[in-house]
Amino acid sequence: MNTPLLFERLGGTPGINALVEDIVALHMDNPAIRVRFRPYLDTPDKLAMTKKHLCAFLEAGSGGTAQYSGRSMPDAHRGMNISEAEYMAAIDDILTALRKHDIDEQSQKDVLAIAYSLKGDIIRV
Repeated sequence: MNTPLLFERLGGTPGINALVEDIVALHMDNPAIRVRFRPYLDTPDKLAMTKKHLCAFLEAGSGGTAQYSGRSMPDAHRGMNISEAEYMAAIDDILTALRKHDIDEQSQKDVLAIAYSLKGDIIRV
C-alpha cells in the first residue's frame, strides 16, 4: 500500500493555504508570540508575502510542486532572539490548526517532525 505524500494528506495546495491562514491567525492571538506577528497587520503586502512564502515552504517540504524562494530559516530568524517558549508557542499553534482541519495523527506527527528539525535554525540565531 502506498501512503499518500504529506502534501496530499494536508489537502494539497488549498489545504495548505487554509492551514497557513489559520496558523498565522493563531500566532496573531497567541499572547506568547503575538508581539512578533501583529506588526504585520500594518503592512498587508508584507503579511501577504509572508503567507505566500509559508505556503510554498510547507508545500515544497511536504512533497508538493511549489518552489520555495524565500530566505533560509537561519536568515529569516537571524537577530530575532527567539526563545524556546516562543518556539513552542508557535508549535502549539501549528498543532491547533492541524487538529482544526481534521488532519490525521500521523500527518500531524510528520508536520511536527519537520518543525522540530528546523528548531536549531530558528531559536536564538
